[in-house]
Amino acid sequence: MAAVANGNTVQIHYTGTLTDGDIFDSSEGRSPLEFVVGSGQVIPGFDTGVMGMNVGEKKTFTIPCAEAYGVSDPRMVQDVPRSEMPADMQLEVGMRLSASGPDGRELQLVVIEISDEVVRLDANHPLAGEDLTFAIEVVAIS
Repeated sequence: MAAVANGNTVQIHYTGTLTDGDIFDSSEGRSPLEFVVGSGQVIPGFDTGVMGMNVGEKKTFTIPCAEAYGVSDPRMVQDVPRSEMPADMQLEVGMRLSASGPDGRELQLVVIEISDEVVRLDANHPLAGEDLTFAIEVVAIS
């Protein structure tokens, strides 16, 4: 089989780590990740990273945040009056919440700060602003 090219369906095993070495995701113990290269199913830097690889080949590469989940956008951080939060909700920093955006899409939010008056919520992807390192192995190409 030829090397991975745009439009191929690939199966890979992977481990993703942050710059400090912490693992944020892995296919270990699961089926390989399958995706069509160049279709937008994975972050752009991941498509680029598998290009040209062959079945059985292993590789480690780093994806800059701009080619992963983007830079952290300060406009995605909002202060919400505490009075607008459910009174019985036990808020904690790091807590994940869901809300509907103005267009009706569901937003994933993280509580990043709590005061008596406001709750600061971050709607950036949890990995925004992070450079990501992946150790991958190509299992199949079709």
